[in-house]
Amino acid sequence: MADRRSSISLGTIIKNVSRFIPHPWIFTKLATLQVEKLLLKRFTPDTGNGKARRIRQLSFRVTDRCNLRCHTCGQWGDTGYLHQMGLKQLVQNEVTPERYIEIMNDLASHGHRPIIYFWGGEPMLYKGTLRLIKAATNLGLPASIATNGTRIASAANGLVDARLFLMQISIDGHNAETHNSLRPSVGKGDNFSDINDGLDAVNMARRQRKSGLPLIASLTVISEANANHLVDIYKAFKDKVDLFVFYLSWWITPERADLHDRDFERRFGFIPKMHRGWLGKWQLKDYQGLNIQLEELLARSSPVSATPVTIIPPITGVKNLSRYYTDHASRFGFNQCISIYQAVEVDSNGDISPCRDYRDYIVGNIKDNTISELWNSGRYCYFRKSLSRGGLMPVCSRCCGLMGY
Repeated sequence: MADRRSSISLGTIIKNVSRFIPHPWIFTKLATLQVEKLLLKRFTPDTGNGKARRIRQLSFRVTDRCNLRCHTCGQWGDTGYLHQMGLKQLVQNEVTPERYIEIMNDLASHGHRPIIYFWGGEPMLYKGTLRLIKAATNLGLPASIATNGTRIASAANGLVDARLFLMQISIDGHNAETHNSLRPSVGKGDNFSDINDGLDAVNMARRQRKSGLPLIASLTVISEANANHLVDIYKAFKDKVDLFVFYLSWWITPERADLHDRDFERRFGFIPKMHRGWLGKWQLKDYQGLNIQLEELLARSSPVSATPVTIIPPITGVKNLSRYYTDHASRFGFNQCISIYQAVEVDSNGDISPCRDYRDYIVGNIKDNTISELWNSGRYCYFRKSLSRGGLMPVCSRCCGLMGY
């Protein structure tokens, strides 16, 4: 069986391609990213030496601050690793907007023109986010954002004017009761209303400017509370977003976490910590019910005029879904990590990691070095070689870097 690659569905591409045709600087980068993912061995034939080519995606996690405590979040969720860290110190360690802009300029000067992905925490709580989006766009670097909807309504005009190419917004419920229970606010708040207000404002700004950008994607993490309401989410927001993404959820068991401790220490000489933020206990009881929801989503989204749906990872069928949630060693053919050869992850304090979700392995810091200096450094290549020669690690089987990138 050939290695599987995570990719955007053909239907999603066809239904939204018209938005990007007027912007070839975006379209060509998206196409190159997908083609290189599928043909990595041809573009980078000797992955065993750990060397990589061009950076295709750069993720800036600009802040750890978040006004929500979403139950499925590995940062501030029920077992999130940030609970054990002082928020004041985390904020003090944040990278300045000026340094981010210097880093982006340096990458462009070295021939790296990646898609830029701003996230957090909640990136709209970082004061420089809109400025960074504008700076990236001015360099010809398509900018995207992952947000929980906070402050989107007030920033809508600025986001459209800055030519943000993709706005990913988290929606976990079809109504306020379900959504807000899954994504509770730190204080008083109604995140469901914030999302609706933000979507209305961005759609209005797009119409006023006769712009197809940003593409609006709804992101839903499937959980026990919403597994029977996925179609309801689709019906509630199909006229407000351009694309639905449903995640089967990334989480690991204590047994896999213990295995990862030993494997990681053997490879790299120390015991990791961040993966324990993704510990989870829940298992769906009704896999047939979930499969019915997923199949109906795909059916509803199949007409040309319908809002497209992407399921990540692309797994359906009662037996497959049961195996996904109960057998964490199963990777469903996703046997090679592509993201470590294409994407860079920068933490809020400037630390650079090759790993998207479990960022214990640090190769340097952008406060001290540029990314172009570190991209093929000895430490970076050592990590890539470890995964290419020694195989994936235990937690890789439930990581967006492997199955969702």
